[in-house]
Amino acid sequence: MTLPPTTAPLAPPSRRPIRELPDELISQIAAGEVVERPASVVRELVDNALDAGATRITVRLIAGGVRSIVIEDDGQGIAPEELPLALRRHATSKIVSLGELEQVMTMGFRGEALAAIGSIAELSITSRTPEAAHAQRIDGRTGELQPAARAVGTTVEVRELFFSTPARRKFLKSDATELAHCLEAVRRHALARPEVGFEVWHEGRLVEQWRPGDAQQRLRDVLGEAFARDSREVALQLGPLSVRGRAGLPETARARADLQYVYVNGRHVRDRLLAHGVRAAYEDVLHGSRQPSYVLFLEIAPERVDVNVHPTKTEVRFRDSREVHQAVRRAVDAALAPSRSSPATAEAAAAEEAPLPAPKAPPVSVPTPEPERSPAPAPRPAPAWHAPAPVQGRLLLEQAARLHARELPAPWRAAAPAPAASEPARAFAPVTPPVPAPTPEPADSDWPLGRALAQLGGVYVLAENRHGLIVVDMHAAHERIVYERLKRAVAETHGDGEAQALASQPLLIAATFAATPAEVAAAETHADTLQQLGLDVAPLSPGVLAVRAVPAALQGADAAALARSVLADLAEHEASTLVQRARDELLATMACHGAVRASRRLTIEEMNALLRDMERTERADLCNHGRPTWRQVTMRELDTLFLRGR
Repeated sequence: MTLPPTTAPLAPPSRRPIRELPDELISQIAAGEVVERPASVVRELVDNALDAGATRITVRLIAGGVRSIVIEDDGQGIAPEELPLALRRHATSKIVSLGELEQVMTMGFRGEALAAIGSIAELSITSRTPEAAHAQRIDGRTGELQPAARAVGTTVEVRELFFSTPARRKFLKSDATELAHCLEAVRRHALARPEVGFEVWHEGRLVEQWRPGDAQQRLRDVLGEAFARDSREVALQLGPLSVRGRAGLPETARARADLQYVYVNGRHVRDRLLAHGVRAAYEDVLHGSRQPSYVLFLEIAPERVDVNVHPTKTEVRFRDSREVHQAVRRAVDAALAPSRSSPATAEAAAAEEAPLPAPKAPPVSVPTPEPERSPAPAPRPAPAWHAPAPVQGRLLLEQAARLHARELPAPWRAAAPAPAASEPARAFAPVTPPVPAPTPEPADSDWPLGRALAQLGGVYVLAENRHGLIVVDMHAAHERIVYERLKRAVAETHGDGEAQALASQPLLIAATFAATPAEVAAAETHADTLQQLGLDVAPLSPGVLAVRAVPAALQGADAAALARSVLADLAEHEASTLVQRARDELLATMACHGAVRASRRLTIEEMNALLRDMERTERADLCNHGRPTWRQVTMRELDTLFLRGR
């Protein structure tokens, strides 16, 4: 047996006295937090320009911003006597007291960006106020002031980034990659400030330009016509909190999370809580690990959000995280609920068929950077505590009259009598199907999904509408219909489903488990939230938690594993959708068993019943697994296939 070589014990390091760091080294340490790459400089300087009231901002770059960054604006400018002070650490005009810090609405407020940038690059500022006869230029190294020629506004020049810290410069990427990151930094500002014009020049060539305009036009200019067309408007007002913006359709989800923008009071942020809320809204409409695209603007009272969390000001902390999480989720969920096959959505789409202005093509093609934001969480696998769902009897298409008895009758169907019992649970049981009434001929062809023509291969329903041919996956479509009905039945059973607590089932013997300090703290801090979710979790001893009740819908689940999973969600996001997600998975399994099977032959009346039910069901464009339920083949596409008109 060979023994490892012995090594001499390390000598204890010699004690070094505590001393105060020099100002330049302090600024270089601060620059490591504020300035990561040229895009960080662009972000900080554009923040300052916007705070100065600029209406036009020009960014000029050389070598992707490594050799030179010049930011020009037409803002209020800096008074000559304040220019030397602007280069000092923690000098700012944005705040003067703790009260102003707690209600800050400006983009910058820390007063350290210029000092940090000046410690790792050659910095100069040229500025002129409206009252000044001419501009003044200050050199960041010498502090010397000189007269200069410039209109009202400010020009900040940053040259040879990281020249004083060459080790940091080695970590930079290629010029093209750094340019792409700089463009992304300006793009984020441009989305939030449509009234401000932006130009980006690189090596003397204009690579991007966004002219002042309205919010809708700016959205098209920055993100493209495709996103504006394939997204839904988001709008929700809850007291002092408002959520607005656009949410991309699930069908247009992307492989990367590179089209996700969230703003809080006009400031672009990367926040896991908000990303989790958006992902929860897309829970049962996204396929696989696809990433949604969205642009969301949150407006909230400044005293209810803390922006002084990180030197780069891209992270925030909310006073009531659960309220914000629920608001974001509800806003996006409401935007995604109407399906493209619903009459209201079809009419709106028809009204928007007028051609829109063509999107502006950039003069120079620039690569897209890797996203700096944290990717949205991928869908989780089924948790270990998930109990198998009971097999449900088949829900037939002919049950539509009974399941929709309390809704207004469709124009193509005679009114059906109300069911004898009103409990939503009876909708789960199979009933004797009534004989379908003959479908009358419609007065026109305005049904979004048209009239059924035939069935193909026992799998697809073929229908005709005014645009051409509709192809429907009948199992996937009926699965979504049944799933939404089951969710609605459960919501009626438990009330609102959001504000009212879920029904809970007390356990005969409490389930106990050894808990970490973080789990005990989460159980105590979020006791009210746990009650809302139908869970009764309380400390039994300093290191043990007891589960005394679980949601009634999940009474067969592993109580301890369920509690651990929910507590982990609450600790990370201060909100949990895990219980609702598990309940929806049970309903989705039931819907899959209850939906009409492939290879079953349907009559024309049954096919039309399916189409009409799709038109009145939310999220009917996709099945529970995120796969499409129908596709449109237009007459123009058919003509192209058969070379008509050529």
